Amino acid sequence: MLYYLFDYLEQQYSLIGASVFQYISFRAGMAAVLSLVITILIGKQLIEFLRKKQVGESIRDLGLEGQMAKKGTPTMGGLIIISAILIPVLLFARLENVYVMLLIGVTLALGFIGFMDDYIKVFKKNKEGLAGKFKIVGQVSIGLIVGLTLYFNQNVVVREYDEATVNEQNEVVREYQDVKSTKTTVPFLKDNEFDYDALVPFLSHDFTWIIYVFVVIFIITAVSNGANLTDGIDGLAAGTSAIIGLTIAIFAYLSGRVDFSDYLNILHIPNLSEVVIFCAAFVGACIGFLWYNSYPAQVFMGDTGSLTIGGVIAVLALIVRKELLLPLLCGIFLIESLSVMMQVGYFKYTKKKYGEGRRIFLMSPLHHHYQKLEIHESKIVTRFWMVGILLAILTLATLKLR
Repeated sequence: MLYYLFDYLEQQYSLIGASVFQYISFRAGMAAVLSLVITILIGKQLIEFLRKKQVGESIRDLGLEGQMAKKGTPTMGGLIIISAILIPVLLFARLENVYVMLLIGVTLALGFIGFMDDYIKVFKKNKEGLAGKFKIVGQVSIGLIVGLTLYFNQNVVVREYDEATVNEQNEVVREYQDVKSTKTTVPFLKDNEFDYDALVPFLSHDFTWIIYVFVVIFIITAVSNGANLTDGIDGLAAGTSAIIGLTIAIFAYLSGRVDFSDYLNILHIPNLSEVVIFCAAFVGACIGFLWYNSYPAQVFMGDTGSLTIGGVIAVLALIVRKELLLPLLCGIFLIESLSVMMQVGYFKYTKKKYGEGRRIFLMSPLHHHYQKLEIHESKIVTRFWMVGILLAILTLATLKLR
């Protein structure tokens, strides 16, 4: 909204300094700062409100050190994150941008699903929360909308350039055209572009959207659930998500610029730069949330936050066309999810074969395994963050490592 206000003031009254709102870097910086301020300011108020309403986490005794001391800690803190994302985006981003509108919609939709899950757990005293089938239906529906939007919306394009030529004035000229495409980036390959058309060479191009939508649904569901599993100890999910969000912001900035995308030989995506503002607000919200969520946590994000940040990360990666980098970039989410699947699968297999279930880990997800080894959760979180930073650096290195 402020973008439009200052654009109007500049056009009509030539207001000095108003043009600064045209710069992505300025608006992204302001969005990050404002999201931090919002998180810290409203966080305290919301925590007090949740305490008065007795919106506390019910803890199942898993025999972990310090676990029962967290009983009664306010949950639904994801409302802080959602507010700190949306307010700066509404103020500083260009709201007609298709990517911004899509991300706002996804944030609200996944936030609502997570909120309903937390509401049922807290107020209905049902530890199971929202039935799994309703969660899946919600995630699939969101994935369907995102996939169809990214495939069919005429503003979602990539820019393809012709070979450079020299005109009569001895100027270098490059013609280009914006085309609808399902191209994405494949890491570590020299010719690193992959088109989803290649998955169905025996079918008409008209059917590619079906494959693409299925991929989008899978990615959104997998990453949002991965973030949900990671949110098990103080500060882990929020800190990891901030690292991932910052990395995607860099990709969005580079792909949105003609010069950088040409130099790095990556897809140039018009209108993508506005996504940097959303990423900045996202990172600011996650870091600001750590003010209250770092050990010992004063509030938990709950499913309201974890499902939202996971889904937002998935959609951001799809928009930037770096979804095939998610297993590397979101390696923490991946290993947490795999640890649960391996534990459950092995337990069922050994119970059927030997009559007694056996375990690979002392407990899953993986962070609980280290807690069982009596490593303090602050140290576990810090080490997971270090791994997350390393994975982010490796992900950025794929820009040149081919």
